[in-house]
Amino acid sequence: MRGQFILGEVGAGLRRNLSMTVAVVLVTFVSLTFVGAAALLQLQIDKLQGDWYEQVEVTVYLCPQDSPQAACAGGEATQEQQEDLERVIATELDGVVEEVRVESKEDAFDAFTQRYPDGYLGTPLTVDDMQSSLHLTLVDPEEYEVVNDVLTGRPGVESVEDDRAIFEPLFLVLNRLSLLAAGLAVVMLVTAVLLISTTIRLSAFSRRRETSIMRLVGASNTVIQLPFLLEGAIAAVLGSLLAIGGLLVGVRYLITDWLAGSVPWVNYVDTGDVIQVAPFLILIALVLSVGSSYLTLRRYTRV
Repeated sequence: MRGQFILGEVGAGLRRNLSMTVAVVLVTFVSLTFVGAAALLQLQIDKLQGDWYEQVEVTVYLCPQDSPQAACAGGEATQEQQEDLERVIATELDGVVEEVRVESKEDAFDAFTQRYPDGYLGTPLTVDDMQSSLHLTLVDPEEYEVVNDVLTGRPGVESVEDDRAIFEPLFLVLNRLSLLAAGLAVVMLVTAVLLISTTIRLSAFSRRRETSIMRLVGASNTVIQLPFLLEGAIAAVLGSLLAIGGLLVGVRYLITDWLAGSVPWVNYVDTGDVIQVAPFLILIALVLSVGSSYLTLRRYTRV
C-alpha cells in the first residue's frame, strides 16, 4: 500500500509540473551529452596516442655535406661512422632500441620522389641532396631522452629527432577541445542542478497541504520526501538515456559510417565505447538529481 501511494504521488507530481519536468529532462540531456562527448573525445585521444606512439620512431639524421653542426665538421658521414653508430646502438642501447632500420640516400630519394613527383615547391632534387638516416623503433617510446643523450654529438650524427613531436600539436588541440567540452558540461550540469532544485521546490510548495496532512498522521521524513526524490531521479535518468541515445546515433552515423569511411586508417571510438560510458552518465544523473533534491527537501518538507 505504501509503495502504491508513493508511486501515485510521483505520477501526480510529474503531471503537475510537466513543463518543468520536461525542462529538467532536456537540460540533463544536453549537459550529459557534453559530458559523454568529452569522455569519448578523451578515449579517442588515448586510442590515437596508443596506436601512433607505438608506430613512431626516433630518427637519427647522419651528417650531409656542408652541415653547420660541430659533429659534422668532417663532412658527410662515412660508412665507418654509420657502422660505429650501429654498434653503439646494439651495445649501449640494448633493451631500449627494439629495431634499427637504415635509410640510405637512395632510399630517401625514392621516398621523396614518390611523395613529391614534381619536386619540392617546383625545385627538383637529386640523390646527392638527400640525407642518410637511422630509424629506431623503441621498446618504450618514452625512452627518447636516453637515446638522445647517447647519440647526440657523436661523429657523423647531425641530429636526433623524436617523431612524436609531429603529433604533439594535434594532441594539444584535441586535449584543449576535450577540456572545452568538459567545461561546457560543468556549466550545463550546474544549470541542471539549479533547475532540478527549482522543480522540486515548486512541487513541494504546490503540495504543501498534502505534506502537512502527512506530518499530522505521523509520516516520516523518508515517506514524505521519497516521491519528490523519485520525481527528480526519473527526470534526470530520462535525460541521461536521451544523452546516451544521442551519443549512440552520433557515433554510429558521424564516426562509424561517415568519418571511418573517409579516413579508414584511424582507430575510432565506436558504439561499444558509448556503452562503456553509459553507466557513468546514468550514475551522474542520479547523484545530481538525488543530491540536489535532498538538499532542497531538507528545508521544505522536514517533519
